[in-house]
Amino acid sequence: MLTSLITLSLALSGFASPYKRSTSLSVSLSGPATNITSIDALKFTATVSNTGSKAAKILKYGTILDDILPTRSFTVTKDGETVPFTGIKLTVSLEDIDDFGFAVISPGQSVTVIMISTLFDSASVGPGTFTFAAVTSFQTANPKARLIDAASLDHFSVSSSSVDAHISGDLAKRDLPVLDARAVDICTSSSQKSFIDATSIASSYIATNRANSLYTAYYGVTSTSAIRVVFTTLQANHPAEGRTLSCTDTFRACSSGVITYTVISTTNMYFCILLFSEVPSTNLCRGTSVASRDVQVRTTLHELTHATSGTGDVIYSPVGGLKLSYTIFLIFEDSLTLINRLLSLERNKYILFIVESL
Repeated sequence: MLTSLITLSLALSGFASPYKRSTSLSVSLSGPATNITSIDALKFTATVSNTGSKAAKILKYGTILDDILPTRSFTVTKDGETVPFTGIKLTVSLEDIDDFGFAVISPGQSVTVIMISTLFDSASVGPGTFTFAAVTSFQTANPKARLIDAASLDHFSVSSSSVDAHISGDLAKRDLPVLDARAVDICTSSSQKSFIDATSIASSYIATNRANSLYTAYYGVTSTSAIRVVFTTLQANHPAEGRTLSCTDTFRACSSGVITYTVISTTNMYFCILLFSEVPSTNLCRGTSVASRDVQVRTTLHELTHATSGTGDVIYSPVGGLKLSYTIFLIFEDSLTLINRLLSLERNKYILFIVESL
């Protein structure tokens, strides 16, 4: 139910990953001249080819195929340091995604996308040689069947070369264009505000209950201190404390299947209409399961960690999530389950995102 982000560094790091190497997909990447004087010249062409015998239906969000929304299509580094991303991260309902969210590549065919990569704060690291690597960890669906849940997705990692460019001169950070100038940056109705206020209760509970059997089931022997940083940061940065929470789609990113999104450069959060079709936390005691992943506060907490701790998304599968190594710092955020003391749940709970910065 999230943007399918997994950085190239993770794919190549040797950590356990739910993504397997694809033998039928390939990616080629070409970039600008070796020396450029403005980040506006960062124009890239990526070609994804299908050499297999079957059509490939690939989820575009958060990959090199996403040439519409300002999601993270690249990993950018300079002298080994990751350049901060300034675009948006999405929370997505897989069941509500239509064909807009996918790229279908027939056997023997290719899809080429052209994009300008200004969604990184190059000024924060200064001029020099930057390395651009495409995000090529793909989630694929059956082209002939309706996507009904995360278990219907397959996960493939595709090799791709990187592109180096020496950038000097104009490195100033670019702001995302505001596409709805009439936006009102608040949620005004009581029904819209109630689930936002409820996140304080959830984050408080999870920040003080971490070294128990449920914790070790997910994190093993990983130190609680690193994980607790994210929980306490979430608690300290309750949405009411100076962060914009908007029920207006200011950046027009509420496209196919998108529930919420966060603008990383400002940490402001924007709620799409799909969020208000989700259920309140009280439904967890009235038949709604954790696996359904349609509780408003769960979604809000999930998105808030993007803003407060820079978390990113790996996979939409309970089984695949548990394949990730304990050495990768993971966070599960079904904290409402903890609040309702449903501590006997099996290990098929969703692990939703990885802390990229640790």
